[in-house]
Formats: sequence, C-alpha cells, structure tokens
Amino acid sequence: MRTTHTHSYNASMRIHLLWALAALLAACSADQNWRQVNFDGTNLKAQLPCKPDRTTREVPLGGVPVQLSVAGCESGDAVVAVMTAALAPGADAQALLQGWQQATLANLQASQPEQVQAWQRAGFMSLGAAQRVTAQGQRTDGQAVTAQAVWGAYPEGGHVRVVHAVVYASKPQPQIAQALFDGLQP
Repeated sequence: MRTTHTHSYNASMRIHLLWALAALLAACSADQNWRQVNFDGTNLKAQLPCKPDRTTREVPLGGVPVQLSVAGCESGDAVVAVMTAALAPGADAQALLQGWQQATLANLQASQPEQVQAWQRAGFMSLGAAQRVTAQGQRTDGQAVTAQAVWGAYPEGGHVRVVHAVVYASKPQPQIAQALFDGLQP
C-alpha cells in the first residue's frame, strides 16, 4: 500500500512539475533585472532576475490538495521559478519535502543528484529534507538540463509553508541560483 501511495504521489507531482515547467518555458524572456516578488497571502519574498509570470493552482502535495503559488520567468537560457504552498495543520513537512524532491528528480530523469547539501536560511525550519541539490537530467523534449534547486519550510501563522526554488538551464548557472536562493525570505 505504501508503494501505491508513493507512486500516485510521484505521478501527481510529475504532472504538476511538467505543467509548471511548460508554463514557465512560455514565460517572458529578459536579461537579468532582479526584482522582489511577494506571494499573496503569505510573508514569503523572493528575488527573481526577470519579470515573473504567476499562477496559483490546486495540486496534490503529499496526497492532499493545496493551493500552490508559482512565480517564474526566463533569464537567458535559464528558467527560474519559486513555488510555495501552505500545509494543512499536522502535515509532515519533512516527508512532503522528501517526496517533492524525489518527484522533481524523477521528472528530470536524473538518476542521482550530483550535489546535495543541507540548506539553512534564517526563518526556515531545520529539516533533513531542507536541501540544496544540483542534478543533470532531461527536459520533456529530451534535451539535457541542469537543475539547481532548494526545498525548505517555515512556520507561518498556524501552519507550515513549504517552498521550492529552482533554476533549470542547459549548463549550471551558479550566480543566478545563489542569488535566487539567498533572496528567499519568510
């Protein structure tokens, strides 16, 4: 039964991530012009290198429907995105972040991440699944892509908010990734 739950969770996340990537690939293309982005109904702030397109959709996260807010854009050949959702009270943020990370890597067809390290920021919870990952994979069209991503969570009011920020590009974009990840503020 656990395998079925994990499989359906991963399938749902793959569908969501494919949708988000497709939406973001259609986003504006601009040179780097960093700007602060706020997410309605939350304290979360992010810095993006271009004017973002935004959407909010209901998606299953950890088997429970949540409102996932996405802001993303293209900067050169990089697709940059920040995603966030409030979890229901009592939800296991650690398990959810692990599942989200696994679904992202599976979507990329990345067998193993090249680099994994703990990701800690002021205001974010200290969780084992709060990680920064670099992985090589494939876009949906089969072209090679590097993903540089972080996952984290922080307490907000009476719930926990999860955050995922990612840079997809044909080759690593360490400056964009570092600025994106450093710019996340609960």
